[in-house]
Amino acid sequence: MADNIDIHEAAKADAPALTSAQRIKRALANGKKERISKNASNKIMLGVFRVAAAITTLVLVAIIAYVVINGLPHVSPAFIFTWPHGVNAEGGIWPTIVSTVYVTALAMLICTPIAVLAAVYLAEYAKQGRLVNIIRYAADTLASVPSIVMGLFGYALFVEAMGLGLSMISAALALALLMLPIIMRTTEEAIRAVPRYIRWGAYGLGATKWQVVSKIVLPSAFGRIATGIVLGIGRAIGETAVVLYTMGQAINMPFTPLDSGRPMTVHLYLLANDGINMNAAYGTALLLMAIILAFNLFARWLSRKLSLIHI
Repeated sequence: MADNIDIHEAAKADAPALTSAQRIKRALANGKKERISKNASNKIMLGVFRVAAAITTLVLVAIIAYVVINGLPHVSPAFIFTWPHGVNAEGGIWPTIVSTVYVTALAMLICTPIAVLAAVYLAEYAKQGRLVNIIRYAADTLASVPSIVMGLFGYALFVEAMGLGLSMISAALALALLMLPIIMRTTEEAIRAVPRYIRWGAYGLGATKWQVVSKIVLPSAFGRIATGIVLGIGRAIGETAVVLYTMGQAINMPFTPLDSGRPMTVHLYLLANDGINMNAAYGTALLLMAIILAFNLFARWLSRKLSLIHI
């Protein structure tokens, strides 16, 4: 063993000493190899990301193109603004549009104040701990509940137990439960995104907690809060199972919250499922997709506009 150590030490002693220039060249060569390896891995991952983005875009474009090609020839002012007739498969879809807007607006009026106040409490007033974490976990769990389960729950609670029947208010309450976690979590994150030094400056000037929240924090976060509200509305408009169990299928023009109706999603489902008028089904799908797309674009525009105002 000692002989092997002596041999290695002798070999090191016999090896020519490297000059500073040689050491620099060797370091540069090793660094070049590492850069080549990093560049290759970066190019590979960039290619993977581009392929994933291209696939996602192509799928989205294909879906939109399919609906537009099949639905656009059947969309007209008469289709939008007239009533269905026959077996509710011919004519227009005006009552379904009114029912959709009615129940969505009612759900927004119910859900938004509760969600925003809950988010303000969690972000500004509640002592961070196990209870707050449980509330957040419950909200995230509620957001992942399947809509069919929420529809059955809404039917059992609002339609049967509370005696509200198949009505706008039953559907609005069930949709509000779906919108609640979206708006609440979005609002909470928007409030937390407001810089702390703004609050400290207000406290330094003698402002109270409520004055800071109402005059500084909420106006500064309003752009993101409005985005969350619009996204929640988009979720509510696209629901089928919830309104099918809580609103019914009647072709009515709703006037009071206790009236029944048929939203566009249920009308689309019945037309496509029975196959009685696929042209009307594609036209309804196109209008519904246009409404949801308009809400999403409006949310992006509103967020940017309000963000620029508060900069």
